[in-house]
Amino acid sequence: MTTGAITPKLFHLSWPLVLGNLLQTVYNLADMFWVGQIPGDQDVGVAAVSLMFPLSWMFVSTAMGLTAATISLVSQYVGADRRRTADHAVAQSILLAIAASSVLAAVGLYFRRPILRLMGAQGPVFADSLAYIEVIFLTLPLTFCFFVFRSALQGAGDTRTAMWLVLISAGINVVIDPFFILGWGPFPALGTRGAGIATFISRGVATAAGIYILLQGTYGVELHLGDLRPDPAMLYRLLDVGYPATLDGWVRSFASVAMAGFVARFGGAAIAAYGIGVRLMSVTWSVSGAVGQATASGVGQNLGAGLPERARTVARTATLGTMGFIAVCAALAFGFPHEAMGVFVDRRATIREGVVFLRIVAPFWALFSAVMVIQGAFRGAGNTREAMVLSLLSRWVFRVPVALVLAFTAVTVPYTSITIPTVPSIDYGVAGIWIAYAVGMAATFVVAVVWFRVGNWTEAVIEDEGPPGHAAPGEPIEEGDEAPEYTDD
Repeated sequence: MTTGAITPKLFHLSWPLVLGNLLQTVYNLADMFWVGQIPGDQDVGVAAVSLMFPLSWMFVSTAMGLTAATISLVSQYVGADRRRTADHAVAQSILLAIAASSVLAAVGLYFRRPILRLMGAQGPVFADSLAYIEVIFLTLPLTFCFFVFRSALQGAGDTRTAMWLVLISAGINVVIDPFFILGWGPFPALGTRGAGIATFISRGVATAAGIYILLQGTYGVELHLGDLRPDPAMLYRLLDVGYPATLDGWVRSFASVAMAGFVARFGGAAIAAYGIGVRLMSVTWSVSGAVGQATASGVGQNLGAGLPERARTVARTATLGTMGFIAVCAALAFGFPHEAMGVFVDRRATIREGVVFLRIVAPFWALFSAVMVIQGAFRGAGNTREAMVLSLLSRWVFRVPVALVLAFTAVTVPYTSITIPTVPSIDYGVAGIWIAYAVGMAATFVVAVVWFRVGNWTEAVIEDEGPPGHAAPGEPIEEGDEAPEYTDD
């Protein structure tokens, strides 16, 4: 990515990530499809998985936040031809991911019931949601390791192998979903718990594959077992670069949980429509996020090589190309909303609400895709704080307050008797929540473009610590080498 024409190289780097993320989206859609085939009230299973999607996404985004530092550091070390230090950063990322995911899993399992009540789950939806999320909590260490492996390979510029990891995970999940959800063959019908079990199995296999790939060392980075000893200096650097991205993930996820809670107040049909609509919208997120990851790698490598203007051009090219593609997807969703919703459910109330969602939100997808690519550029430069601020503005300034004002005449603080009035004369109901999504996307796009054009974000986060070829942790320093490059971090 540091020499030659940018567009073909960016395409070469992006398409495996786009395909990988689309495969992940297919896996999410498959969960929704098969849960919708559970005999009885199909809205219950769909509503349960829909309500839990923001919560499970919170953990995924936490993993992505932590591993944003992996992409940033690995790509910049590779760009600076300091590959042994890149390997060391990968090993320390694994340690950090295991520690963080274990804590989250334990806390989540302990507070699982209060969390569901806070989100508004009731009756059969509560029971199905609990069955699903309990397994997802147990899957967290596998999920975090999976994202570390992907990020390490992406940072090294090997997006194809990263794609294969996603293919393994998503492919297995799609195949085994109906066996565990509906009880095909010798397996019992486990409903929403079966969807969670399928995720656990697929993540486990992909994690094992990721470990094998990194131990081989032939894919741009290598996992050295000796590097799995905690290195406070490298862990601090990962946390320093990664914590804003992690907070970014929490900002996005808590907002999603809050929005799902808002929708839950309008009944099962609204929840199901919202879940399907968000899944369809996640197709655009998958493409935009993948191009953003490729942009992060390209920006990081160019900044590591001392080419800030080329890094800026990479980001600009990726943003414009992504907006064009997402605009086409949005036009299809806007033009054929009944057909899109009908793939998953046949209930008229759910389809009707889903059509309203798509007609309001889809026209703004292209704008938000630009925001996601620009955030990727910021993360690749190591400026994860800027990306976090954009997420904060998008969700908690431009979306959640607007939803409260447009959808409710008053808001009661959970677990209290405190009621806060909004604007009584404005009451769009659940459509107010859909409008809030559109407002957030448009307003954040304006801020992101201005920040990209005038912000001073093209500065590398790694230090110039001498020529390449330094000794690795625990390895002897050959004649002519200087001290290991990480001792001064």
